Amino acid sequence: MKVIDLTHTIREGMPVYPGTEPPEFNPANSYEKDGFRETRISMFTHTGTHMDPPAHIFAGRTTLDEFPPQQFIGKALVIDCRHLKEGDSIKLELLSEYGDKSHQADFLLFNLGWDKRWGTESYFGDYPCIDDRLLEYIISGDYKGIGFDVIGLDPIADENLTRHKKLFEKTDILNIENLTNLEQCGSELFWFGCFPLKLENCDGSPIRAMAWFE
Repeated sequence: MKVIDLTHTIREGMPVYPGTEPPEFNPANSYEKDGFRETRISMFTHTGTHMDPPAHIFAGRTTLDEFPPQQFIGKALVIDCRHLKEGDSIKLELLSEYGDKSHQADFLLFNLGWDKRWGTESYFGDYPCIDDRLLEYIISGDYKGIGFDVIGLDPIADENLTRHKKLFEKTDILNIENLTNLEQCGSELFWFGCFPLKLENCDGSPIRAMAWFE
């Protein structure tokens, strides 16, 4: 079985969404003093490769811990968007290149090649975002989740979070951000898992996202 890690490593000083703080790792116990090592971690729930549930945007909507476990696993398809330029839109027509596979997938993962900018200022630039027609298509479908190798579903300049609001208003779906290594997954369907921490009343969580091929 071939397994591909689609997750950025969480570390101090890593890229985070503007206005939040990077994670901190502080020694809590040491080999020398306590006979074992333990670390206290401080970080936001939307750190690194992470997922948003509807409760990220709307009070009273579904939290991550309310989703059944099968929500976090299924067949995925990577949509290659690397030809798009800064400021372009990801359009519904891109899915036509994949035929019926886009209907068979539980997760649509959009590869913009933006993970190669991770750790640089350009990662926070004008990355392409899905347009209204594609967003409507996703909402009307039966998808478990969508994912991107950029820092947001919305442009950083959109403080209203227009796409988040439209996606989550009535749909129980996951939005995954800051994926990596999507170019290694090819253009066929594959098994995909994206497992969050099981936190009570959870508005989001770092995940371990993986692809595997039998």
